[in-house]
Amino acid sequence: MKITFYPLGEAAVKCCFPEDISAALTNHIQSFCKKLDPHKHLGITEWVPAYDSVTIYYEPWKLSYEQITNVLQPIANEMDTHHQRTKTVITIPTVYGSNFGPDLENLAAANNLSTKDVINLHTKCHYLINMIGFLPGFPYLSGLDERIAMPRFENPRQSVPAGSVGIAESQTGIYPLESPGGWNLIGRTPLTLFDAEKEEPFLFEQGDYLQFKAISEDEYKQIQREMENGTYKLERREESE
Repeated sequence: MKITFYPLGEAAVKCCFPEDISAALTNHIQSFCKKLDPHKHLGITEWVPAYDSVTIYYEPWKLSYEQITNVLQPIANEMDTHHQRTKTVITIPTVYGSNFGPDLENLAAANNLSTKDVINLHTKCHYLINMIGFLPGFPYLSGLDERIAMPRFENPRQSVPAGSVGIAESQTGIYPLESPGGWNLIGRTPLTLFDAEKEEPFLFEQGDYLQFKAISEDEYKQIQREMENGTYKLERREESE
């Protein structure tokens, strides 16, 4: 596979993929990243995948820019872009509307739908995590039904609660931490998306799929308690793509 390399400062290289953003491209980026781990001993320290690129950080006292690209190009050449793979689908329990999703009614009205229609359309899809960013664990999800797309707010909220599920343009996402934000909030999940104290701090990774599941407020509180005491069992399944 042809990948273009660009230097970023003295200790990073950006690897750009010559494809349109799609599920196939996300799979290619994931495959590329998985092949980097055995090369850490050479001086590669970490990598950050994005929509159509991967930024790789390295130790410049061990590798020059030319040397790092010489390591990376064979990895790109070895990639199998036609293999069949399974996808991981993670269920995200979500309370929709009321104080948990204060923009649900306005979004429904703007799209000439009922709130029930919006919930049904939002929960029926498998959403691909194209990228994680903005906040630790914030998933940018593709696959939203265009009938519930909505522009982001021109004036963002000063504070969005952790776990809030939102829609902006043709994407949906989840706020892992309390923060400012301009997405239309339609619900909230009790799941903890990011926990810096854990060995594996993130609930999911780029390339996984999320499916939202409508729950009641009582179920929300029960799952919240289970998350706090460490007894909640995440619904995760493998499916063929």
